[in-house]
Amino acid sequence: MKATPPITHVERLLLRRRRLLGLPAVAAIVLLIALGLATVIAGIVAVRRLAINDTPIHADIVAHFAHGSIGSEENSGLPYWIWQALPRLFPERFDGRLDYKAFGFLYDRQGELPIGIARRAYRGVDLVWFNCAICHTGTWRATEGDVPSIVHGMPSNNLDLYRFVRFLLDAAADERLAPERVLRAMRDAGARLGIVDRLLWQYYVIPSVREGLVQRRSRLLGLLAEQPAWGPGRVDTFNPYKLQQMGMMLGALAPEERIGAADFPSIFHQKPRDGMQLHWDGNNTSLAERNLSAALGAGVTPDTVDHGAIRRVADWLGDLQPPPSPHKVAPDAAERGRALYMAGCASCHGYRDATGYVFKGATLGKVVPNAELGVDPGRLDSYTAAFRERQLSELFAGTPYRFARFAKTDGYANLPLDGLWLRGPYLHNGAVPTLRDLLSPQADRPAAFVRGLDVVDGRNGGFVAPRCDAKTPPPRGFCFDTTRPGNGNGGHRYGTDLAPGQKDDLLAYLLTF
Repeated sequence: MKATPPITHVERLLLRRRRLLGLPAVAAIVLLIALGLATVIAGIVAVRRLAINDTPIHADIVAHFAHGSIGSEENSGLPYWIWQALPRLFPERFDGRLDYKAFGFLYDRQGELPIGIARRAYRGVDLVWFNCAICHTGTWRATEGDVPSIVHGMPSNNLDLYRFVRFLLDAAADERLAPERVLRAMRDAGARLGIVDRLLWQYYVIPSVREGLVQRRSRLLGLLAEQPAWGPGRVDTFNPYKLQQMGMMLGALAPEERIGAADFPSIFHQKPRDGMQLHWDGNNTSLAERNLSAALGAGVTPDTVDHGAIRRVADWLGDLQPPPSPHKVAPDAAERGRALYMAGCASCHGYRDATGYVFKGATLGKVVPNAELGVDPGRLDSYTAAFRERQLSELFAGTPYRFARFAKTDGYANLPLDGLWLRGPYLHNGAVPTLRDLLSPQADRPAAFVRGLDVVDGRNGGFVAPRCDAKTPPPRGFCFDTTRPGNGNGGHRYGTDLAPGQKDDLLAYLLTF
């Protein structure tokens, strides 16, 4: 009698599944093949999903500036649904609102994200983070009762970036960022996740976000704790950049370089500025390098930066005009003021005539040593020769975008004054609230005043900025204390010795800029 061959492992598996499922062997084989195909297809879908790196294309250039990605989301961004969940998790930090207006973010009609926040689909998750408009879009009103007018290209006078960053660093250590609580807040915000996606978010996405915030907290919290709060419209340009992008340790920064907060600048009329010494301290003469450096500050990396998107914005900004000044001045006073200005100011700052702003002056766009200017040295000292060497040797090395034009200077650059009516407070660190105060000796300049208001001051220039007590928060805005490190309001004594009538005339002319 012929021996029966032993049952193989595969046959044993098929027999077991046939008994369990009550299916014939052929059906069981088909089922196994189907399951295998399903696994392969799921794998292909997963691989394709992980390969996604896509962002909306905005045909309109204004929409592109306001919401288009520059490549910051992959390295620095938050998942869209976590962004939407945060106001529900931390209502006390959002003034009970479900948007980000508590931090001074602005909104237009393009969607539910603020101006300056872009969106990108990356590896199956929508991420959001900063673009150029975050620092360069603000508002103004003629009176308290007016609806704010949004102006792209002016400084972001509303945005309190320090308070927003501190909130994120605090949230990293808060139990409310636990996955289950975040998922509930996401559902309340409208997220609809399937079983697989829910597990992905619970065990990977949310823990990864929290880990990233904890890392940022470890790098930045010590620095921010040493600095006075920046207040609306200001940012420390290079110190967070050193710690985040360059991987430097706080202990490696000299004490005098740790406080470098300055005002967001306006970015109108960029073409005439090419070749001038750019940044407040004039440390670069290349618009392209300046723009790329600013993008790094917004969160891009050499690997994630979208050069095409940045060039598109730069091309538009080349000819972007500031809105005309709304101020009404006496023509005869403005004409007398023009004569004073041409004699004492035009060589440094250019001038305005009937055709518009004229970018001409013997020292326009050149650095004046701070030994002469006498303004607060914090921003100047924060950009060091050692940091400059690392910028040139490390960032974009081996690419056409490698930095080559950065230089350490000894002062601050003479800037054009186009759109001056939208650029208060004044000086590089925004320590003087109005143009009239800038024409006053330091002893007569306010020691503390309110920042973050957007009603223009038709008499004094700049924005309405009531004096305040630095120990008592004002009802609205931020009380800016000029006695704190980096906030000094001294220096730039030009025009302070004019007679009162001459100052009135000069102001009449400046109010037309």
